[in-house]
Amino acid sequence: QVQLVESGGGLEQPGGSLRLSCVVSRHTLTNYAMAWFRQAPGKDREFVAAVSWSGINTYYADSVKGRFTMSRDKAKNTAYLQMNSLKSEDTAIYYCAADEGARNPAIRQAYEYRYWGQGTQVTVSS
Repeated sequence: QVQLVESGGGLEQPGGSLRLSCVVSRHTLTNYAMAWFRQAPGKDREFVAAVSWSGINTYYADSVKGRFTMSRDKAKNTAYLQMNSLKSEDTAIYYCAADEGARNPAIRQAYEYRYWGQGTQVTVSS
């Protein structure tokens, strides 16, 4: 059973920074893409960022481009989301996802991912 566990969420002031982590365990996955999605209260889940299985290519939603950076450490089976210049509209539950089949351009689509974490709350407020 593939397991994804997110951490690093919390309360931060506007303009501040947080770094989320997602560890993938109990798996036999190889060459899997990873992504972050988020869901704010009353809104649909939306794409935030993704990284290809090689780690070479990254993809971002326009709303976070230039502020968020996604990376991965394949040896540690871990993905990261560095979030800078946080805004109140970044408040949401952030979910990590993984799948071997996710490829560009569909890598931005939630339906491409079979494996999901439970989510970590990010609140941006003064």
